[in-house]
Amino acid sequence: MTPAARVAVALAAMTGASQFHRAAVGVIAPELAVDLGMGPAALGAANTAFFGALMVAQIPVGVMLDRIGPRRLVLWLTGLAVLGAAAQGLAQDGPQFLAARFLLGLGCGASFMAAVFLTGRWHKGPGLTRALSSIFAWSNAGILAAGAPLAVMAGVMGWRGAFLLSAALMLLVGLIWWRFAADDPPDAPPRVLARETLGQVLAGQFTVWATPGLPRILALHTFAYATMATLLALWAGPYLFAVHGLDAAARGSVILAMGLAVPAGQLAVPPLERLLGRDAAVLTSAGTVVGTLVILALWPELPLAAAVTLLMLCCFFSAYSILLVTQGRALFPEALVGRGVTTVNLAQVLGSALLPVLVGWAVGAVGDGEAGYRAGFALMALCLLAGMAGYRWLPRR
Repeated sequence: MTPAARVAVALAAMTGASQFHRAAVGVIAPELAVDLGMGPAALGAANTAFFGALMVAQIPVGVMLDRIGPRRLVLWLTGLAVLGAAAQGLAQDGPQFLAARFLLGLGCGASFMAAVFLTGRWHKGPGLTRALSSIFAWSNAGILAAGAPLAVMAGVMGWRGAFLLSAALMLLVGLIWWRFAADDPPDAPPRVLARETLGQVLAGQFTVWATPGLPRILALHTFAYATMATLLALWAGPYLFAVHGLDAAARGSVILAMGLAVPAGQLAVPPLERLLGRDAAVLTSAGTVVGTLVILALWPELPLAAAVTLLMLCCFFSAYSILLVTQGRALFPEALVGRGVTTVNLAQVLGSALLPVLVGWAVGAVGDGEAGYRAGFALMALCLLAGMAGYRWLPRR
């Protein structure tokens, strides 16, 4: 195995583990609601706790990426992820489960940005989009595992046993990372890690925030990934249960199909970019996602087959967020890449933390039935439209 392939395996394994933990609530959400007394708003808060931790972690993670590099940082944080995953299985009530999700989110706080950081070190130009698309596509094995396989394991071991097993698997992923990850390509000069004072750290962060062209990326990135994550990681399962009456195994099968649509869409991103150009590919994909959400919101008594198809299309076309990441990374010099990409990611985790709660509020306010979920779909469509407007009309670099 070549050094680049070893790094790709490490990145796919670590981001795949993060993907699993992001999506692990949705398929067993009805069982969690019963056992831990969690209503729609509390279930939304479960993912908000995870993404809120990611949000809190982004600025210090950015600094540490620039100062010590991703290999050591991710290895240290994996210990927190193992503890958080185990604590989920031991939680006795809603607040304990939310605390476990927050700890788990801290442990996963550098996973995706390490992928962006290292892929940019090992690949340049169009190869960066191809490599990042491939790594993220493989990492979606984590989302797939959070569908039908998790439902089966929860049926055999109970959801507590399944979460404890996930902690053991997280430890294994940490060992893979320790063995395969590397900060620098063998044919490149080692990156000189920054030694900055606190004042220099803060000045660098302000430089990142003032970068021309950044606001338009942040506007759409806030809702691009969050829309797909809100559906796949949380609300698709309760929607399929409440509106279409699917049991855990059937819900897991649908979420598995949605999860398969994600890497398929990610692998389609590079040819779509070549065909349409980057900006047009982004806006076309985002507009398609808005269209699927509008249909879900406006079609009463939607047949199950149509609902599943629309949910899969939403996941497929949400892969354009990769293009936003590569656009964002290109805005920053090498010395500020860590802080730059984590600032871009801050928008993603902010949206991923807030959107599930907003959808939970909409569902709870209208009613935990078809009308409530249609309101949730409409809210997601409006948020994504606002992000598209910012991407289209805010100043470019």
